[in-house]
Order: sequence, then C-alpha cells, then structure tokens
Amino acid sequence: MDKHKFETSAIRTQLSQTAHKEHSAPLFLTSSFTFDSAEKGARIFKGEQAGNLYSRFSNPNTEELANKLSEMEGTEAGMTTASGMAAVFTSMAALLQSGDHIISSKSIFGNSIYILDQILPSWGIEVSYVDIHDKEGWTKAFRKNTKMLYLETPSNPTLQTADLGYIGALCQQHKVIFSVDNCFATPYLQQPTLFGADLIIHSATKYIDGQGRVLGGAILGKKNHVSKCYDFVRRTGAALSPFNAWVLSKSLETLALRMDRHCANAATLADFLAEQADFSSVIYPHHRSYPQLDLAKKQMAQGGGLVGCEIKGGAARGARFINALQLHSKTANLGDSRSIATHPASTTHSKLTEAQQLDIDITPGYLRFSVGLEHIDDIIKDIDQALHHSRN
Repeated sequence: MDKHKFETSAIRTQLSQTAHKEHSAPLFLTSSFTFDSAEKGARIFKGEQAGNLYSRFSNPNTEELANKLSEMEGTEAGMTTASGMAAVFTSMAALLQSGDHIISSKSIFGNSIYILDQILPSWGIEVSYVDIHDKEGWTKAFRKNTKMLYLETPSNPTLQTADLGYIGALCQQHKVIFSVDNCFATPYLQQPTLFGADLIIHSATKYIDGQGRVLGGAILGKKNHVSKCYDFVRRTGAALSPFNAWVLSKSLETLALRMDRHCANAATLADFLAEQADFSSVIYPHHRSYPQLDLAKKQMAQGGGLVGCEIKGGAARGARFINALQLHSKTANLGDSRSIATHPASTTHSKLTEAQQLDIDITPGYLRFSVGLEHIDDIIKDIDQALHHSRN
C-alpha cells in the first residue's frame, strides 16, 4: 500500500483492534502485564519475543504514540517520556559520557540551559554555545571529542531559525549526533530528518496535545540512538503514563487542522502588530520583515503559531499590557487552543542573568504570543484594548 498523506497517517495509525472490535484505540490502564507461561515471560524479558511487561517502559498506548510520531517525522524509531524536559535530558544523559563534548545553540529554553550548565559539566561533559546565526561559529565549535550538537528551531522564545541543512552537513562531516528540538514547528510544518537530523525532540505538552491538558515528551530518530534512550528511561523511570499517551495520540488526529488555524491566526496577528507604533519590532518566521524569511520558508511549510514582539516601554509597559489583557491567558505555556501572552524575561527564562537574556535577544520588553484558535478578530480586539490601557 502506498504511504498515506500526513493527515491520514495521523488518524489511521493506531493499535490493532482487540476482540471487542472497538473503533477508537482503548486505554490500557495497567501497571503490569501477565504471561501465558513462565517460559514466555522469560523470553519477553530476554528480548527474544515481543510483548508488554510493565508500563514504566512497555505499554500499548505509549507504543502507539511513539509509532505515530515516528511515522510523522520520518524516523527509524521513537519513544515517549513523561515530559518534554525528560526527553531533552534523556537524549543527552543516555548518549553522552564523561569526556564528551556537546555543542548547543545559545537560543534554547531556560531549563535546557540548566542541564547544559549545571548537570552535564558535573559529569565531566564539556559544553560550548554558538550563536544560532553564526555559521563560522558552528564550524569552529567542533572538537575531537564532540559527540552531539543540540538546537531548537524556531528557538524558544525569540523564534530564531537555525540553518538545518548547513548544520546537518557539518554534523555528518564530523560524525556527530545532530539533535533538533522540533516542538515549535511540529512535524506538520517541519521535518528535521530531511536536513540530516539524527534525533528529534518534542515536548508533546505543547502543540501535540493542543489543549493544555497533559504532559508528555518524545524522542524520535535513528534506531541505535533511540534504543539507548529507551534503555535509560526503562531504568530511571521518566515514563509517560498510558492515559497521557492515549490523549496525545488522539490529539494528533487534529494536529494538521489545528496548526493550519494557529498559523493563519498568527500570520494575521503579526501583520496587525507590525502596524502598531507601540512595538519596535515584530518577529514571525514567515512575516515579510523576518530577517531569515527565505530560510524559514525553505524549512517550514508555514510560519507557526507563535509571534514575538518588542513593546516600547520595557518591562513596566509589558506588565501593564499583559495585566490589561482580558481574552488572553496569562501563563508560561504555549501551543494551547487558547491564546496566551508571556513575558519570557520574568517567567520561562527568569533563571538566566540579565546578560544571558540579552545575549539571546530576550529584552525586558520582549513578549511572546501563543496564538490560539479563537476568532482572529477577538484576538486582535483584546490586544488592541490592552495596548490602549497600557499607554497610561
């Protein structure tokens, strides 16, 4: 049978029916699974026979989600974790060891920086940071002991775009694991494997869920890398619950529809913000003013659901503006059906020093909008009234 289109695979990739002939995949809320015989149990434990053992590392619901995401991203294998940060940490902890060196973009989530700055160095792992746009910097960063290169694109929270093709070729040349966090774009808009990625990381908590309900993460990529990550989670316990896996798998059925609406709303909002004198800059990967517009269009089918902007008046004006919002939720999450306004300097990246924030373009007046699925007229109306009230 020919390979299905993205939307069809998202809906039709699921567990085989049980004897009950259910139409929707069932929930397997069980901590363990029984064996037909002692001999069969022994074979499963040895890996000589397929079968589920214990939901910390083996459950039909988590397997379905991993298989579906792997198919969407075009990877050899996939696995799930309890959260996006568990996926980030596992992908590094399972594949790096003392004496190794990892290269990372400066423009990544604050908690990922904590892992790189605080945890890995204590294990004897060296870390180097490179400006996401600095091609010469990427080239010079490789050492004899470099094992992995990690980045986000678009980056959190300033929506900068990494040149995946250029960096992927460098990683291939140096035989280094190329790990890409694809959370903001989702596999519907961007597939890093097409540009040489060996591992793809997701916080499924965001767009994959899409409604702000459950936590989850995923690691997808080459089979030998994913296998090591799977063994790490099996023994350390950062497992995704079967219920969360079931929710996330069902959510994937509407990912394409939701992302189309997120992107359409975000593009319209970016146009509106660009016309307002209250903002000194607007950042949206497919907006005409975006510095890397050609690259973003090459890598992403659409511009995504996030819009960044710099409000004039700094942190004080930004706080007045956020406090005046009525429709938008005030939270640090993103990828929800409901629109969200976030001030990264005081929330998601607050643990960084001011110098570190400025080094990755997080200024006191920088705001991030996670543009939801509401009618765009209502989204713009709320922002317009909040701008009016924050001017005083």
